[in-house]
Amino acid sequence: MSTGRSTAKVAPRMRIERVALGSDRAAKIMAVRASVARVAEIDSAWAEACVVARSVRTGAPAMPLNDWELMNGARQRAFAVREILLEQNLAADLYVGLEGGFHSISIDGEWHTFLRGWAFVTVGRRESFGMSPSISVPDLIVKDVIGGKRELGIVIDEVAGARDVRSKQGAWGILSRDLLTRAMSFEAALIAAFAPFYNPQLYLSDEEPF
Repeated sequence: MSTGRSTAKVAPRMRIERVALGSDRAAKIMAVRASVARVAEIDSAWAEACVVARSVRTGAPAMPLNDWELMNGARQRAFAVREILLEQNLAADLYVGLEGGFHSISIDGEWHTFLRGWAFVTVGRRESFGMSPSISVPDLIVKDVIGGKRELGIVIDEVAGARDVRSKQGAWGILSRDLLTRAMSFEAALIAAFAPFYNPQLYLSDEEPF
Protein backbone atom coordinates (compact mmCIF):
# COMPACT_ATOMS: atom_id res chain seq x y z
CA MET A 1 0.00 0.00 0.00
CA SER A 2 1.38 3.38 -0.98
CA THR A 3 2.21 5.83 1.80
CA GLY A 4 3.03 8.74 -0.51
CA ARG A 5 1.10 11.94 -0.10
CA SER A 6 -1.27 13.07 -2.81
CA THR A 7 0.09 15.80 -5.05
CA ALA A 8 -3.39 16.92 -6.12
CA LYS A 9 -3.87 20.66 -5.76
CA VAL A 10 -6.35 21.63 -3.06
CA ALA A 11 -8.45 24.58 -4.12
CA PRO A 12 -8.65 27.37 -1.53
CA ARG A 13 -12.03 28.08 -0.02
CA MET A 14 -13.24 31.56 -0.89
CA ARG A 15 -15.44 33.45 1.57
CA ILE A 16 -18.11 35.44 -0.27
CA GLU A 17 -19.28 38.52 1.63
CA ARG A 18 -20.29 40.94 -1.14
CA VAL A 19 -21.63 40.25 -4.64
CA ALA A 20 -21.87 43.26 -6.97
CA LEU A 21 -24.50 43.26 -9.72
CA GLY A 22 -24.36 45.50 -12.78
CA SER A 23 -28.08 46.33 -12.79
CA ASP A 24 -30.74 47.75 -10.49
CA ARG A 25 -33.58 45.75 -12.06
CA ALA A 26 -35.70 44.00 -9.43
CA ALA A 27 -35.83 40.66 -11.27
CA LYS A 28 -32.04 40.53 -11.60
CA ILE A 29 -31.49 41.43 -7.94
CA MET A 30 -33.95 38.69 -6.93
CA ALA A 31 -32.06 36.21 -9.11
CA VAL A 32 -28.71 37.01 -7.51
CA ARG A 33 -30.11 36.79 -3.99
CA ALA A 34 -31.87 33.51 -4.75
CA SER A 35 -28.82 31.91 -6.39
CA VAL A 36 -26.51 33.00 -3.56
CA ALA A 37 -28.96 31.49 -1.06
CA ARG A 38 -28.97 28.23 -3.04
CA VAL A 39 -25.18 28.08 -3.03
CA ALA A 40 -25.09 28.88 0.70
CA GLU A 41 -27.06 25.68 1.31
CA ILE A 42 -24.01 23.66 0.24
CA ASP A 43 -21.23 26.13 1.09
CA SER A 44 -21.43 28.08 4.35
CA ALA A 45 -18.79 30.51 3.05
CA TRP A 46 -21.63 32.14 1.08
CA ALA A 47 -24.08 32.34 4.00
CA GLU A 48 -23.44 35.99 4.92
CA ALA A 49 -23.15 37.37 1.38
CA CYS A 50 -24.95 40.61 0.60
CA VAL A 51 -25.86 41.90 -2.85
CA VAL A 52 -24.88 45.38 -4.00
CA ALA A 53 -26.69 46.53 -7.16
CA ARG A 54 -25.72 49.45 -9.35
CA SER A 55 -27.21 50.71 -12.62
CA VAL A 56 -24.54 50.63 -15.33
CA ARG A 57 -24.03 51.86 -18.87
CA THR A 58 -22.47 49.62 -21.51
CA GLY A 59 -21.95 49.57 -25.25
CA ALA A 60 -24.18 46.51 -25.61
CA PRO A 61 -27.34 46.79 -27.74
CA ALA A 62 -30.60 47.50 -25.93
CA MET A 63 -32.00 44.31 -27.45
CA PRO A 64 -29.37 41.57 -27.89
CA LEU A 65 -30.21 39.23 -30.78
CA ASN A 66 -27.65 36.44 -30.46
CA ASP A 67 -25.50 34.64 -27.92
CA TRP A 68 -22.42 36.73 -28.67
CA GLU A 69 -24.28 39.97 -27.92
CA LEU A 70 -25.79 38.44 -24.79
CA MET A 71 -22.48 37.13 -23.46
CA ASN A 72 -20.65 40.34 -24.29
CA GLY A 73 -23.38 42.42 -22.66
CA ALA A 74 -23.24 40.36 -19.46
CA ARG A 75 -19.45 40.67 -19.38
CA GLN A 76 -19.55 44.43 -19.91
CA ARG A 77 -22.04 44.81 -17.07
CA ALA A 78 -19.79 42.93 -14.63
CA PHE A 79 -16.75 45.05 -15.47
CA ALA A 80 -18.83 48.25 -15.43
CA VAL A 81 -20.08 47.62 -11.89
CA ARG A 82 -16.52 46.87 -10.78
CA GLU A 83 -15.42 50.27 -12.08
CA ILE A 84 -18.30 52.00 -10.31
CA LEU A 85 -17.46 50.38 -6.99
CA LEU A 86 -13.77 51.22 -7.37
CA GLU A 87 -14.74 54.87 -7.85
CA GLN A 88 -16.74 54.61 -4.62
CA ASN A 89 -13.78 53.01 -2.80
CA LEU A 90 -15.70 49.77 -2.47
CA ALA A 91 -14.86 46.24 -3.51
CA ALA A 92 -16.74 42.99 -3.94
CA ASP A 93 -15.79 39.34 -3.86
CA LEU A 94 -17.69 38.68 -7.08
CA TYR A 95 -18.79 40.99 -9.89
CA VAL A 96 -21.86 39.87 -11.84
CA GLY A 97 -23.45 40.83 -15.14
CA LEU A 98 -26.77 39.52 -16.47
CA GLU A 99 -28.13 39.97 -19.98
CA GLY A 100 -31.31 38.67 -21.56
CA GLY A 101 -32.46 38.64 -25.15
CA PHE A 102 -32.94 36.50 -28.25
CA HIS A 103 -30.93 33.83 -30.00
CA SER A 104 -32.07 32.49 -33.40
CA ILE A 105 -30.95 29.36 -35.19
CA SER A 106 -31.91 27.67 -38.46
CA ILE A 107 -32.76 23.95 -38.35
CA ASP A 108 -33.50 22.31 -41.69
CA GLY A 109 -34.17 25.71 -43.22
CA GLU A 110 -36.63 26.79 -40.53
CA TRP A 111 -35.71 29.60 -38.15
CA HIS A 112 -36.35 29.26 -34.44
CA THR A 113 -35.97 32.15 -32.00
CA PHE A 114 -35.49 31.60 -28.30
CA LEU A 115 -35.54 33.86 -25.29
CA ARG A 116 -32.58 33.20 -23.03
CA GLY A 117 -30.20 34.89 -20.63
CA TRP A 118 -26.50 34.81 -19.86
CA ALA A 119 -24.65 35.41 -16.62
CA PHE A 120 -21.01 36.44 -16.30
CA VAL A 121 -19.04 36.37 -13.04
CA THR A 122 -15.52 37.63 -12.47
CA VAL A 123 -13.00 38.06 -9.66
CA GLY A 124 -9.28 38.45 -10.15
CA ARG A 125 -8.12 36.20 -12.97
CA ARG A 126 -11.09 33.87 -12.82
CA GLU A 127 -14.10 34.44 -15.07
CA SER A 128 -17.13 32.29 -15.78
CA PHE A 129 -20.24 32.27 -17.95
CA GLY A 130 -23.55 30.53 -17.33
CA MET A 131 -26.65 30.30 -19.51
CA SER A 132 -30.31 30.17 -18.58
CA PRO A 133 -32.87 27.78 -20.07
CA SER A 134 -34.39 28.78 -23.42
CA ILE A 135 -38.04 29.24 -24.35
CA SER A 136 -39.47 29.54 -27.86
CA VAL A 137 -40.74 32.98 -28.80
CA PRO A 138 -43.97 33.33 -30.84
CA ASP A 139 -43.48 34.56 -34.42
CA LEU A 140 -45.62 37.64 -33.82
CA ILE A 141 -43.28 38.84 -31.06
CA VAL A 142 -40.17 37.90 -33.04
CA LYS A 143 -41.32 39.94 -36.03
CA ASP A 144 -42.16 42.93 -33.85
CA VAL A 145 -38.78 42.85 -32.08
CA ILE A 146 -36.41 41.82 -34.87
CA GLY A 147 -38.27 43.11 -37.92
CA GLY A 148 -39.64 46.17 -36.18
CA LYS A 149 -36.36 46.79 -34.33
CA ARG A 150 -38.15 47.30 -31.02
CA GLU A 151 -37.07 46.39 -27.49
CA LEU A 152 -38.62 43.23 -26.10
CA GLY A 153 -39.56 45.05 -22.89
CA ILE A 154 -41.79 47.46 -24.81
CA VAL A 155 -43.34 44.73 -26.95
CA ILE A 156 -44.06 42.42 -24.02
CA ASP A 157 -45.74 45.26 -22.11
CA GLU A 158 -48.10 45.67 -25.07
CA VAL A 159 -48.74 41.93 -25.31
CA ALA A 160 -49.41 41.64 -21.58
CA GLY A 161 -51.32 44.90 -21.29
CA ALA A 162 -49.13 45.89 -18.35
CA ARG A 163 -46.28 48.23 -17.46
CA ASP A 164 -42.64 47.33 -16.78
CA VAL A 165 -43.16 43.59 -17.08
CA ARG A 166 -39.39 43.02 -17.36
CA SER A 167 -38.90 44.19 -13.75
CA LYS A 168 -41.50 41.65 -12.58
CA GLN A 169 -42.12 38.25 -14.18
CA GLY A 170 -40.58 39.37 -17.48
CA ALA A 171 -41.28 37.97 -20.92
CA TRP A 172 -40.51 34.57 -19.38
CA GLY A 173 -43.53 34.86 -17.13
CA ILE A 174 -45.82 35.94 -19.97
CA LEU A 175 -44.67 33.11 -22.27
CA SER A 176 -44.79 30.40 -19.58
CA ARG A 177 -47.87 31.64 -17.68
CA ASP A 178 -45.57 32.34 -14.72
CA LEU A 179 -44.27 28.78 -14.45
CA LEU A 180 -40.88 30.32 -15.23
CA THR A 181 -40.17 33.96 -14.45
CA ARG A 182 -37.32 36.23 -15.54
CA ALA A 183 -35.76 35.97 -12.09
CA MET A 184 -35.96 32.17 -12.18
CA SER A 185 -34.25 32.02 -15.58
CA PHE A 186 -31.39 34.23 -14.40
CA GLU A 187 -31.12 32.22 -11.18
CA ALA A 188 -30.33 29.09 -13.22
CA ALA A 189 -27.75 30.99 -15.28
CA LEU A 190 -26.09 32.29 -12.12
CA ILE A 191 -25.90 28.89 -10.42
CA ALA A 192 -24.07 27.68 -13.54
CA ALA A 193 -21.78 30.72 -13.69
CA PHE A 194 -20.96 30.51 -9.97
CA ALA A 195 -19.84 26.86 -10.27
CA PRO A 196 -16.06 27.56 -10.46
CA PHE A 197 -16.34 29.58 -7.26
CA TYR A 198 -18.33 27.14 -5.10
CA ASN A 199 -16.80 24.04 -6.70
CA PRO A 200 -13.21 25.19 -7.33
CA GLN A 201 -11.64 21.76 -6.87
CA LEU A 202 -12.92 20.72 -10.30
CA TYR A 203 -12.22 23.98 -12.11
CA LEU A 204 -8.86 25.14 -10.73
CA SER A 205 -5.91 24.18 -12.95
CA ASP A 206 -2.43 23.47 -11.59
CA GLU A 207 -1.11 26.69 -13.11
CA GLU A 208 -3.99 28.99 -12.23
CA PRO A 209 -4.24 31.03 -9.03
CA PHE A 210 -7.71 31.68 -7.67
